Amino acid sequence: MIIYNVTNHLEPLIEKEWLEWVKQEHLPDTLATQKFRKAKIFKVISEQDRGGLSYAFQYFCQSKNVLDAYLKNDAKLLQEEGNKKFGSSILFFKTELELIKEQS
Repeated sequence: MIIYNVTNHLEPLIEKEWLEWVKQEHLPDTLATQKFRKAKIFKVISEQDRGGLSYAFQYFCQSKNVLDAYLKNDAKLLQEEGNKKFGSSILFFKTELELIKEQS
């Protein structure tokens, strides 16, 4: 399993509007690509820069090939939607993770 992790750093003034947009539009649109089987949103609660808030999104997909297809065919359009709505109020970075072992 591959986890596509996107960490977003945003200005506090847009948090409520941005989070509502993410829940109602961005996550459903991302999952509608059928590249991911589920997604999770986490608020980063460790000490942060005083200038903003951070959230991490984890998108779970079956393989690196599926993630590559998403990145090639879907990611740019979905990112542009967020950029149009929020512009430079959000910075983000992406990490690709491979699940080695899960234990309960």
